[in-house]
Amino acid sequence: MHIKILGKGCKNCALLEQHARKAAADLSWSATFEKVTDMDTIVDYGIMKTPGLVIDETVVVSGRVPSVSQLKVLMSDWADKQA
Repeated sequence: MHIKILGKGCKNCALLEQHARKAAADLSWSATFEKVTDMDTIVDYGIMKTPGLVIDETVVVSGRVPSVSQLKVLMSDWADKQA
């Protein structure tokens, strides 16, 4: 799976990446991570407020930084919908 962190590199973007990496590790997910900083690309995802988190081209989080435990729930819910 491919996880994208969308944002211009702000403190919250870095924090979201840390939380997402921890959540993915806790869930034993094998994931690649990518930082997306191009605003046109970010807007193409419908993100109007960063940071954003995209898993395999599905926007999962926008405009906030969930805790690791909240991210694990969101990520698990996303995975359940893919099954």
